[in-house]
Amino acid sequence: MNPVDPPDLPGRRLGDAGPRVSALGLGCLGLSGGYGPVSEADAVDVVRHAIDLGVTLVDTADFYGDGRNEELVGRAVAGRRDEVVIATRGGVRTARPGGPPSVVDGRPVSLRDACHASLRRLGVDHIDLYYLGRVDPAVPVADSVGALAELVQAGKVGHIGLSEATPDQVRAAHSVHPVSALETEYSLWERHAEAAILPTVRELGIGFVAHTPLGKGMLTGVLRYPGELGERDMRRNHPRFQGTNFARNRELVDELELMALARGLTPAQLALAWLLARGDDVVPIPGTRSRDRLAENLAALRVRLPADESRRLTELFTADRVAGPRLPVRR
Repeated sequence: MNPVDPPDLPGRRLGDAGPRVSALGLGCLGLSGGYGPVSEADAVDVVRHAIDLGVTLVDTADFYGDGRNEELVGRAVAGRRDEVVIATRGGVRTARPGGPPSVVDGRPVSLRDACHASLRRLGVDHIDLYYLGRVDPAVPVADSVGALAELVQAGKVGHIGLSEATPDQVRAAHSVHPVSALETEYSLWERHAEAAILPTVRELGIGFVAHTPLGKGMLTGVLRYPGELGERDMRRNHPRFQGTNFARNRELVDELELMALARGLTPAQLALAWLLARGDDVVPIPGTRSRDRLAENLAALRVRLPADESRRLTELFTADRVAGPRLPVRR
């Protein structure tokens, strides 16, 4: 059920017994308009081009674009199913069409229904890596993971993952059925996972998928003013992209740009190289809507950081220097 390593990209295994994937995956959130309009043809083209370049991990979710994202991925992988590891998730849904994912539902019946719906939208007979999108505080994690284990036994799911789970939740889930991967935000400017989450998954032999590895685009250096964000850009609701927070964070990116320039790299490449060097069990999944950006991101796999440079980057983006919380305040 797992593709072989591509000839041109290095691979990494997700956990002790999980799927082997390209060291950089493709996050597909932005292909459904989260950062502004994008045509379906362009979205499908980017996924297909990523596969052409050797990317084997394609990450989506049933709530991206109210399911349209999975449909796009399904179109893109049609005829190339054996070349990719498809990762998607259930257990989170929107309260209204087009709204943010705000309803957590980890009931077994809901997860089974969500998985079957994802299979239909993707046009596949199994999902390689199926994440519990969030642990439902109203449902014992053992019950949610038990439902996913039944999907594995039925051949509908290859491996189980968790998304944004705490160390205690990871341990509880792993005791019910082996968890292959934990997906959590991790980047230069968001390092909460380092304190307890990464040590926990490493102890248990679980792989780590780093989502938002470029800080929703901030670490690319492209954004310079909050006013550049369009009306439909979800980043307008994120505290780190607002007012004085944006200005302070932009100052950190200015320093990142100078370091990258000295190496003949882009800021995104330097940020990804730093993240890739955090361990062979870390698989970042940067997203993009551009073929050029895709090639730029993959070139980071060839970058090797000296210890002193890695340390400078680590010290530059400490928690006390990054302005604003990583998540919007729910009202």
